[in-house]
Amino acid sequence: MKVVTEAKTKEEALKKALDELKVNENEIFYKEENIKGKLFKSGSVKIYAYTDDEILESIKKFITEIVTNMGLEVNFETNIRDKQFNLKMFSNNNAILIGKNARTMKAIEMLARQKIQVEYGIRVRIFLDVENYNEKRIKQLERLAITTAKEVSRSKIEVALDSMNSYERRIIHNKLVNFKGVTTISEGEEPNRHIIIKPE
Repeated sequence: MKVVTEAKTKEEALKKALDELKVNENEIFYKEENIKGKLFKSGSVKIYAYTDDEILESIKKFITEIVTNMGLEVNFETNIRDKQFNLKMFSNNNAILIGKNARTMKAIEMLARQKIQVEYGIRVRIFLDVENYNEKRIKQLERLAITTAKEVSRSKIEVALDSMNSYERRIIHNKLVNFKGVTTISEGEEPNRHIIIKPE
């Protein structure tokens, strides 16, 4: 649901919107617009407020359109935590929906963010997952980090891992931050930036 309210201050306009929607502030997204005053008339603030549910439905509708155009069917499990929209997707071909190194999934995530920004004028955080891919990938990267770190610690020879995005590199760094006998650094330029695990 969407409401548009106007008042002399942002606080007043926001309170009007919350009263009308019958929700509290952490259940909405909004953008504000300052209206310049005319001669002998002070300015005002206009608030465009949207409920979490409306934004979520818009995200789902947009992603469903994309996925249908890819020739796939999709179902969702969703929740909203700390203003982040989390959507777990299940399709009739998860491998295509994930793509190589999750590129397709991340591209859909980025397009959905841009769609909401263009349509509503607000920035939102969207986290997509397909059949627990992210959870499995984190565990896989953590296993790789520990196995490689043990080898480097034993052999005293540094190892360069394959190129990874910043999110995946952070998982490796965090996993090995307290691992004795090795240190990690990132080298190279995107998209070929990679981690090197070195003996201390």
